[in-house]
Amino acid sequence: VVSFIDNQVPIFTEKGSDGKVYVRNYGLGFLLVIVAIIFIGYISSFFIKNRVFNLFDGVLKRTPGIRFIYSTTKEFFEAFAGEKKKFNKPVLANIDDNDVWRLGFITQEEAKDFGFTDFVAVYIPMSYSIAGNVYLLPRARVRLVTNINATDAMKFAISGGVTAVEEEKKPPAH
Repeated sequence: VVSFIDNQVPIFTEKGSDGKVYVRNYGLGFLLVIVAIIFIGYISSFFIKNRVFNLFDGVLKRTPGIRFIYSTTKEFFEAFAGEKKKFNKPVLANIDDNDVWRLGFITQEEAKDFGFTDFVAVYIPMSYSIAGNVYLLPRARVRLVTNINATDAMKFAISGGVTAVEEEKKPPAH
């Protein structure tokens, strides 16, 4: 294959002592074969990877016993890092009806499915863990945090409050 490509692309030619013209490409064929293999592998990896992932995803979703754990875990991690990020509204939540506020994230704007009106679902992460609790709270006991982005708020909550939180830099109003 390499010799065939070298002979088809005459970049360097020289006349030999016998009067014949010789083609010399000095590894161009080898280079083109390597580039073609890398390109084909790169393009095909998208199709193969997606098909294999979708196959395993489908099998796990249909397997009794595993289906519940897999779908719950998948939704949880998609909420953190997927396209449908759920933890994007940091709030301070007053859970115990005293002057202690906990840092959390609104995960549902309404709790009507549970029979509550004007309530929100708030996820409160535990320090040094992604585990946490979900509370259904009256909207009046939840304050939206607007000066800190969701990523910094999550770092602060999970680290036990030891990480520094930078306020978001907003452009000056004109």
